[in-house]
Amino acid sequence: MEPRSAGNLSRVRKTKACPVCLRNGRLTCRRTRTGEPCQKSGSSACLDVLKRARAAFRAGRMAPESFRLAQLEALERMLMEHESDFVDALDRDLRKPRFETVMSELMVVKNEALHAASSLKKWMQPQRMERSWATAFDDCMVVSEPLGVVLIVGNWTSPVQLCLVPLVGAIAAGNCVIICPSEVCSHTAELLHRLLPAYLDNECYHSVLAAGHEVPEIVDLKFDHVFFSGTREDGLKAAQAAARTLARTTLLLSGKNPCYVDRQCDINTTARRISWARFQNAGQSAVAPDYVLCHADTHECLVQALRCALQQFYGSEPRESKSFGRQVSEENFSKVREALLRSGKVAVGGQVNEAEKYIAPTVLVDVVESDPIMQQDVFGPVLPILSVQSADEAVAFINSREKPLCVYVYSSNSKVISKIMAETCSGSFCSNDSALQSVMVGLPFGGVGASGLGSYHGRYSFDAFSHKKSCLLRSTRIECVTYLRYPPYEDRNLSLATLTSSLSLRSQGWCSIL
Repeated sequence: MEPRSAGNLSRVRKTKACPVCLRNGRLTCRRTRTGEPCQKSGSSACLDVLKRARAAFRAGRMAPESFRLAQLEALERMLMEHESDFVDALDRDLRKPRFETVMSELMVVKNEALHAASSLKKWMQPQRMERSWATAFDDCMVVSEPLGVVLIVGNWTSPVQLCLVPLVGAIAAGNCVIICPSEVCSHTAELLHRLLPAYLDNECYHSVLAAGHEVPEIVDLKFDHVFFSGTREDGLKAAQAAARTLARTTLLLSGKNPCYVDRQCDINTTARRISWARFQNAGQSAVAPDYVLCHADTHECLVQALRCALQQFYGSEPRESKSFGRQVSEENFSKVREALLRSGKVAVGGQVNEAEKYIAPTVLVDVVESDPIMQQDVFGPVLPILSVQSADEAVAFINSREKPLCVYVYSSNSKVISKIMAETCSGSFCSNDSALQSVMVGLPFGGVGASGLGSYHGRYSFDAFSHKKSCLLRSTRIECVTYLRYPPYEDRNLSLATLTSSLSLRSQGWCSIL
């Protein structure tokens, strides 16, 4: 990798560099390393590929089931053949351990692709609807149609998964797709930009490299659906841009995910599962528990159990552990460090190293709601703990804040679990574990309110990227009934129509005689 020096910065400025190269101050794209200009990127590049994608969609290239299956198989093959490349890219961007890359990024996408491929035939079939006596000779069905050209904007917290899992659903639904990987993880973005054209159809599927501030301008180009994952602030800008063109949207936004730890729970298992979810990828996750609401009776036991769990996971010096990553950027490092220093009291960890962008796995106690760590979206290895006296108090605290993407509860009391699940509102819910509900192909995953809009995964991804068209194929054999609706209108016909309707099932309603 080229060092960031005055000479390199000068060469970057003289070269027709893309936003990723300009941001890094070095030529990282493959084309620039061979002395060629960067591929045109941003909104101008997107406009070019959007025209090609629209032409491909109008031609119906992606309509056949066989074409969609071939693209899903090619995507899976890309992940298998370039696993080491993805591991290397994420190591350079996040110092993400190979285990985490394979488990939380590549395997998740592979599972989605395999599930979609095995289920595609069933998903594409029209859904036959129940007939009434008035439609006994007709066919009522719902047909799934592709929307058109889809834009997928990925987030840097899971730069592969958040680009490719939605891509699987969009391919299965028969759309053309343009993905925009996060520029923050520049090596991963460049890898996706280079590999996708080598495996997927070059007219239907494209990627563009763009800076974050360019996303609203790209959305303005008019897509049929926009899938956005990222912060609330950036999501709002993308949604406003999409609204101007009446594009459908799926928004997966960050927030503060609460985790209630009841006094009736297996404290050691609880500590391990919370630690695993909170501190993997060095805490840079949108689905990890952001803070713990701990019953006062178990507060001290939980802190000690968390200390033991971190010792088991990363040893006495996490900085030396090959299982612990680094902050993605100096900007994120500074934000997490400031929130850490200005909130509560450090009970575990707290060490930082600016040169390495390293922040130790940290547990904070004596935290209050007004602390910065509780007011900001913090993507880092910091876990604040607040004490509550009961599940009722935990519910009240959760409901006093914006609706989160995830709510977690650890308890061996099923009534407590049911209470938290029923009395709080969130995009997803999980008891006695964390994050797993966000990667299951059989469950929809998405936000609600401030944490997002819409959902995806498995069949829900197919539905998200499809238009459900209502189709009624009528017969002409029951004109003896339908003639009652025609002018000239007479009271006698209205009485007969009313009587006919009353004979049908109440749930089928008045319109069944039409």
